[in-house]
Amino acid sequence: MTIKRIFSGGPFEAKIGYCRATVGGGFVHVSGTVGAGDTVVEQCRAALEVIGGALAEAGAGFADVMRVHYYLPDAAEFEACWPVLTEVFGANPPAATMIECNLIDPKYRIEIEVTALLPA
Repeated sequence: MTIKRIFSGGPFEAKIGYCRATVGGGFVHVSGTVGAGDTVVEQCRAALEVIGGALAEAGAGFADVMRVHYYLPDAAEFEACWPVLTEVFGANPPAATMIECNLIDPKYRIEIEVTALLPA
């Protein structure tokens, strides 16, 4: 099995030693992704844009996402993101889990990680 690695050029990829996504075995695994912005909603949208780019490069899209994990330092902020998430996933909602935890930098309000199935 060949593994394809997708890089987005984010600053943490080189510092920590990981890539934005890996593709192999019929799946796309997108690393936890944060986004720029002042609010949790802005960061959520920005993170999803980066994730969408990685999925597209892998040959998949949001309709192919099977599993998503949302990480937030304050669970109370998650509800503000719901409209964005329903807009992005639409009629194809994935299995999902929200976890309250610390993130790599206190300026980040949400981190999103997805696993998608490559279309046949």
